[in-house]
Amino acid sequence: MNKSNNSKSFVTIAILVAALGYFVDIYDLLLFGIIRVPSLKALGLSEADILIAGESIISWQMIGLLLGGIIWGVMGDKKGRLSVLFGSILLYSLANIANGFVQTVEQYKYIRFIAGLGLAGELGAGITLVAELVSQQKRGIATSMVAGIGLSGAVFAFYIKQHFDWRTCYFIGGGMGILLLLLRVSVFESNLFTKSKNSEIKRGDFFMLFTNRIRLKKYLLNILIGLPTWLIIGILVTFSKEFGEHMKLSEPIDPGKAIMYAYVAISIGDIIIGFISHWLKSRKKSMYIFYGITIIFLTLYFTILWNSNANTMYFVCAGLGFGTGFWAIFVTTAAEQFGTNLRATATTTIPNMVRGMLAIFILPTFKFFRGITDFYQAGLITSLIIMILATCALYFIEETFDKDLDFIEE
Repeated sequence: MNKSNNSKSFVTIAILVAALGYFVDIYDLLLFGIIRVPSLKALGLSEADILIAGESIISWQMIGLLLGGIIWGVMGDKKGRLSVLFGSILLYSLANIANGFVQTVEQYKYIRFIAGLGLAGELGAGITLVAELVSQQKRGIATSMVAGIGLSGAVFAFYIKQHFDWRTCYFIGGGMGILLLLLRVSVFESNLFTKSKNSEIKRGDFFMLFTNRIRLKKYLLNILIGLPTWLIIGILVTFSKEFGEHMKLSEPIDPGKAIMYAYVAISIGDIIIGFISHWLKSRKKSMYIFYGITIIFLTLYFTILWNSNANTMYFVCAGLGFGTGFWAIFVTTAAEQFGTNLRATATTTIPNMVRGMLAIFILPTFKFFRGITDFYQAGLITSLIIMILATCALYFIEETFDKDLDFIEE
């Protein structure tokens, strides 16, 4: 009985620590989007330069996430899930403290790149650890709770932005990360990883994802189904101020507030989808429902916002956030599709490949169409392309509900 209770306590602590880690991760990940305008104004940029510099800085951060996903994913399978949780949070915490001292846009880019490298490890390692510790039946609910609690970090970031200077916001983020390291010592490693570590199998070989046709297909499909999240956050919500100007809203939009509303709704959505997935006994069906909600609010974004007001924009951003509140199930699905010796590599790189796609695919697509049409039309066309790609990928992806994770990749 005591052993069982202790086991449950260890799992509960792991879920709590993973959730708090993701809370700090999201705070730091989205902080630039929330304080983009005031921080760049403080560095002396004009209104026109703020858009260009903002796109560049967020691209550097996302490229850091993409590369960091590979580094931390491989380490997660070679050295353990906990080593990633310790290393990644230390790196991005120090980077955020350094970010509070930047004086130029170039410095801003480089520091956000380093922060991106660190931020890449938190979610994948946390979800992998929780997925391997929790029973098959409750896995989706547990990971949804991690994401739901963690995503509220965006709300906290907006609150901090309202009360502190932008430099102090970075210091607070770094400080929270350092404090979180103290909680990590109470978390134990996954038994599945420990078992695989003691075997002779190859672990954490990133290139194994590309040397097998079936694995490569699974990997690419998992990346594609996550694209709507960063279309919404990286383009439509982050640049809601500029979209509002083009659609002639009656008052200016605060992009930080738009991000806050979107992430409140994402947090709620991420918790709800865990229960829906459990009830339907399907990852795919629950994601189809949330894709449908996303499409409805995308339609509203490009129709009813013309000549409306800021509150309408914030409402639609919240609806888009709720619709893309499938991040936890998306990452859980990735964890469930790959063997123990590649699970951390896949689960850490896939969400960061999606984040990196903002820099290497979504933003460039948006910029390309801005060059041949206007800001509004570019956003609409980019949204159509992303949703078509994601929906097709979801159709072909494997259903993984209730899947036993005790297997390896040969």
